[in-house]
Amino acid sequence: MTLPPVSLYVHLPWCERKCPYCDFNSHERELIPEKEYIAVLLADLYESLHQLQGRPLSSLFIGGGTPSLFSAESISVLMDGVHETCDLADNFEATMEANPGSAEAQRFIGYRNAGISRLSLGIQSFDDQMLSGLGRVHGSEQAHAAISMAQAARFDSFNIDLMHGLPGQDTASAMKDLDTALGYSPPHLSWYQLTIEPNTLFHKRPPLLPVEDTLADIQDSGEYRLSQAGLHQYEVSAYATDGRQCQHNLNYWLFGDYIGIGAGAHGKISYGDGTIERYAKRRQPEAYMAGLQTDLIASSRRLQPQELPGEFVLNALRLNSGFTVQDYTARTRMPAASLEPQLSTLIEKGLLAVEDGRVNTTELGGRFLDTVVAEFLPD
Repeated sequence: MTLPPVSLYVHLPWCERKCPYCDFNSHERELIPEKEYIAVLLADLYESLHQLQGRPLSSLFIGGGTPSLFSAESISVLMDGVHETCDLADNFEATMEANPGSAEAQRFIGYRNAGISRLSLGIQSFDDQMLSGLGRVHGSEQAHAAISMAQAARFDSFNIDLMHGLPGQDTASAMKDLDTALGYSPPHLSWYQLTIEPNTLFHKRPPLLPVEDTLADIQDSGEYRLSQAGLHQYEVSAYATDGRQCQHNLNYWLFGDYIGIGAGAHGKISYGDGTIERYAKRRQPEAYMAGLQTDLIASSRRLQPQELPGEFVLNALRLNSGFTVQDYTARTRMPAASLEPQLSTLIEKGLLAVEDGRVNTTELGGRFLDTVVAEFLPD
């Protein structure tokens, strides 16, 4: 039985300051135990090698927190460990997140020399007032400098992370941000609307966000500009030039497997007996590092057959290309009939369509994606 591709996610949980909109597992610390943490990461990876089941790693993604708070030397030790313990696919892609507030030219060059091939820059906005409202530690000058540094370091590819629908933002200011980003000719751009998540400072004290009509106008105007710039939407909030899609994220959306190492990292692994496991590592950095002596796993469960249709479409329908029924059966080991009768019902309602063998949302279904996915979830 063929197993899906497998990737590696590495979580570096520390940041300089917690942003008020952030619900990720990130922790403010003045001193970061870099060497000790990297050593635990590599021990965690070694204990997880059985999950590869003979497969090479197709991609790696280092997220956070703010991974660029780590020195190039520490990232080099991590990457050397990955290369020494894992087989890598021929087109292996290694992405690392970086924030302008911690950007240094020599550090970026060091990351590239360590084996990072793709950088994802957390710009969010080029407007100082917007950045201040988001609680970011960098300003517009640092944002511009970080992109220039990434280009000068000659990464194979890079991504600009940009938000819209910010407090006090109108269409003109949102388009100015987007046009500024496009001026750098990025091969990839993540462009997404600010949402208020539970357990964040913004949730406790919500800012005044643009009204729905303004948000819709921003979305429509932005999509036109992105298309004109040669950046094609391939996922709900991801745009890329030809061949520059994020391979790691594509593996997520296509229901591939991934090993998760680091504090709070999640993983999903398929096994030869047809079962699929999801797990999470200990969330607090200190507990995670101490867990090396006991157990690094905080939770683990095998997915039940009735969960798999919802698990699959939740991911696959984020892609503009949708999915084939063959994709579904190969990744879930479930029969095609397990998508019925929901599939037929949603097609009749005009929310899904099948064209050239691919299942995808209609324009209406794309606007109500949560409703579409909910149809496949177990009662």
